Amino acid sequence: MGMMKSIFIALVVVVVIGVGGYFGYNAAYAMGEEAGYDTGYTEGEETGYNSGKLDGYEEGYSSGEQDGYDTGYSSGVDDGYNDGYSSGRDDGYDEGYNLGKTDGYTSGKEVGYTQGYDNGIEAGLGHGYTIKDPTYAEVLDFLRRDKTNENEYDTSDYGAYVCSHFARDLCNNAEQEGIRCAFVELRYPEQGHAIVAFNTVDNGLVYFEPQSDERARPVIDKRYYQCIVAAPGTYYVAPSYDDTIKDILVIW
Repeated sequence: MGMMKSIFIALVVVVVIGVGGYFGYNAAYAMGEEAGYDTGYTEGEETGYNSGKLDGYEEGYSSGEQDGYDTGYSSGVDDGYNDGYSSGRDDGYDEGYNLGKTDGYTSGKEVGYTQGYDNGIEAGLGHGYTIKDPTYAEVLDFLRRDKTNENEYDTSDYGAYVCSHFARDLCNNAEQEGIRCAFVELRYPEQGHAIVAFNTVDNGLVYFEPQSDERARPVIDKRYYQCIVAAPGTYYVAPSYDDTIKDILVIW
């Protein structure tokens, strides 16, 4: 009986120890699991956070860099376009203005000259060109080049070419070169003669015989053949008619 009690007590103790160990194990396991979870979670969270932060930073930096580049490039293009457009417009305006001003001036000058020329003719201001009183040297140079004196004197009824024709042609040729020339009529007792004159700026009014380009110094009541300054080695004789000068008519 005493032995059975001892065995029972022993069994109870074993059971109690077993049950207590089971529950203690479970409790300890639970506590260890929780502590391990917490520790592992914390460390994992920290490690994951750091890793995620690094990866996220790199990914965010790359994405941000691209977006920033695109935004900056677009903004730079816009600003550069605006600046370039403004500068190009100003330069283009200046260049176009200057070129247009030059072309406009040239065109305007040509049109103005043409209109002025036409208006001058309509107003009766000469032949559309300016004639001037020459110097004596300019007269001699013109006579040296002019060929009127080489024309043939002709007194036939048809196609006559006499002194008045010589004077006319020489005057016209002089005016074509801008030289003012006068048609001069010398009146004799029974007929007359035509020569030319120039009002030079340095020697005054000078006369010339258009048939020979010789200088003449007509004087009232003096015979014309005596008024011609003959070329060296030549001389004039009195004509068969009376060439006494009774009047000198200068026609400009």
